[in-house]
Amino acid sequence: MSTQQASIYTGIYPIAPTPFLENGDLDLDGMRRVLDCMIDQGVDGICILANYSEQFLLTDAERDLLTDLCLDHVAGRVPVIVTTSHFSTRIASERAAKAKKAGAAMLMLMPPYHGTGLRADENGMVEHFAAVAKASNLPIMVQDAPLSGVTLSVSFLVRLAKEVPLVQYFKIETAQAAAKLRGLIAAGGASILGPFDGEESITLMADLDAGATGTMCSALLPDLIRPVVIDYLAGRRSEAASQYARILPLINYENRQCGLRATKAMMAEGGVIKHETVRHPLEPLHPQTRAGLLELAREVNPLVLHWGK
Repeated sequence: MSTQQASIYTGIYPIAPTPFLENGDLDLDGMRRVLDCMIDQGVDGICILANYSEQFLLTDAERDLLTDLCLDHVAGRVPVIVTTSHFSTRIASERAAKAKKAGAAMLMLMPPYHGTGLRADENGMVEHFAAVAKASNLPIMVQDAPLSGVTLSVSFLVRLAKEVPLVQYFKIETAQAAAKLRGLIAAGGASILGPFDGEESITLMADLDAGATGTMCSALLPDLIRPVVIDYLAGRRSEAASQYARILPLINYENRQCGLRATKAMMAEGGVIKHETVRHPLEPLHPQTRAGLLELAREVNPLVLHWGK
């Protein structure tokens, strides 16, 4: 199995939201507009079907439809990462094969889990990722997030990278992410091709200081986060820090008050999508929370606020 790839992915790879019509059906035209807006934001790549895409509220048929639609519409303008997480190794592998066929550049997976009690042990996790790698022959990003309830130690992540060479990228979203990134890079060396920051880039500066070379934020303000990453990686840390300080209040509000609903609300505000609908049992933003988000967004003026007007 080849582990070669043409590019090392760095920079900003936001998560595309999944727009719905007011009745909760998929908004396919809105999905295309979301992708076009994100490309206009200057992103280095796009991740689809992630948790911030409400992947846990989509049917298998909807996933397949969105995978094909997104890859066809992006049409190679930027690399697309497809999230294929599932507790079942068989299902995760089937999703991976479909993503490869559709033209994905990379896969993202959480470790296998279900609810609060079903977990795989470390050997099972290695086998799970190895099966997905075999099914797709694509580079894999491990999503290390508290949502899974699975503890992924630095030593295990290094083992995973060495035993499954296509596991090359690591999105670290745990508490003290910077310390974990620093430890992972030191212990894994060349096996850690892409150490990434996540969680809406709320700890971006500390994570860049620790060695992160990319971030996976939401699609709310990647046009304003990307210059931070560019400046930092070019050695202009003070400029990066100044830009980050300007946008951090909005990032913090998104992360702490809104979650995945923030991007949809601002995309609806800016005419990117028609509705900011989320599927039940998720609830829409409270009007006061939405107003606070809009107030902070207007102060920094991300592209989403005027892209569709």
